[in-house]
Amino acid sequence: MLGLLILFIFQSNAYCYLPLDRIVAIVNDDVIMQSELETKIRTVRGQLQQQGTQLPPASILERQVLDKMVQTRIQLQIATRTGVKVDDESLNRTISNIAAENKVSLSQFREILEKDGYIYEQFREDIRNEITLSQLRKRQVENRIVVTEKEIDNFLVNQEFQGTTQTEIQISHILLALPSEATPDEIAQVRQVASRVREDLLSGADFTDTARTVSDGGNAENGGDLGWRKLEDVPSLFADYIPDMEMGDISELIQSPSGFHIIRISDIRSDEKNIVEQTHARHILIKPDELISSKQAREKAELLKVRIENGDDFALLAKGNSDDPGSAIKGGDLGWTTPGALVPEFQKMMDSMEPGQVSNAFKTDYGWHILEVLERREHDNSESVKRGKARFAIRNRKLEEAMQNWTRQLRDEAYVEYRLDGV
Repeated sequence: MLGLLILFIFQSNAYCYLPLDRIVAIVNDDVIMQSELETKIRTVRGQLQQQGTQLPPASILERQVLDKMVQTRIQLQIATRTGVKVDDESLNRTISNIAAENKVSLSQFREILEKDGYIYEQFREDIRNEITLSQLRKRQVENRIVVTEKEIDNFLVNQEFQGTTQTEIQISHILLALPSEATPDEIAQVRQVASRVREDLLSGADFTDTARTVSDGGNAENGGDLGWRKLEDVPSLFADYIPDMEMGDISELIQSPSGFHIIRISDIRSDEKNIVEQTHARHILIKPDELISSKQAREKAELLKVRIENGDDFALLAKGNSDDPGSAIKGGDLGWTTPGALVPEFQKMMDSMEPGQVSNAFKTDYGWHILEVLERREHDNSESVKRGKARFAIRNRKLEEAMQNWTRQLRDEAYVEYRLDGV
């Protein structure tokens, strides 16, 4: 009895000394707790240290992480209201893929996580949230972005006219954000801070470290790096400033509703011709369905292979047997294909074959195939790559602006109350 009483007193005293959790932000009908924030900060700090990145001051890192958590919480709330869900099967498949990419089994992957201090169930929920946010953004923003062939044509004409076809630039960015509906005094205060930051940069301060320390931009943790872009690929806000800048130049202050921006041209490079090895091939596809099992489909494909070896015409067999309507009508002809255009299993088989060779039956997600490689050639794919890059650039520019507007709108429509000192 005495032992139990001593144990109870010890546990009671220990409990009294536990630090009390508290709310650091209210986001609509939800809250973010101090413990959640501290856990996230430890994760972010660990990632930055692993990358060899210099850490910003603790107060700035705390603010950046909390802002990101608020933004994430708002979007997860929208996902719940609009019915965006990730089932356990999809989640398990994603985690298995992550483990496979790291060349370990799922059980080994779990052990590694737990050894590094991660709670596996929390890791699962973090991945679920990432997938949920990705699906939400695709549904509400990305899937609404359309790039027409006419836009690509105009883009390329403008490149030719401006002489920027062969040049890409790497841009770094700092944002000193303005509050929503900022007053003239608030605008003046932020402008003053931004001016001091720019003066420091002109005096030799490291742009990357400065961006990590003071920038409110979404890429602050990466030192403000916006990546490699063509001129027409930069946000329209910066487009008027880029042509007059050279490598290493730092822009004047650029004002927008979001705040004051400073950009730097970090590097410049030129494009080169894109020569690829194309393959001309044909195939026969046998698809399993309600009437034919996968085993029966394989047996049929193997029988067709025997008939080809015995002299039957590949094209006639494809027309009469292939379940790929697009190529069957052409005798199974796939035309000239560029690496990466076909599913990985098909591409791997095709790459392993010599011209004139017919494969054994092999399986992809589409069914069972017989493949013949007809010929190969070296092809200048520059025009296709150029149009692909143009499409990507136009889409990225539209997507970046649409994502900023969408995020800003969600933030303006949400009720957010910070309860963290200094925020």
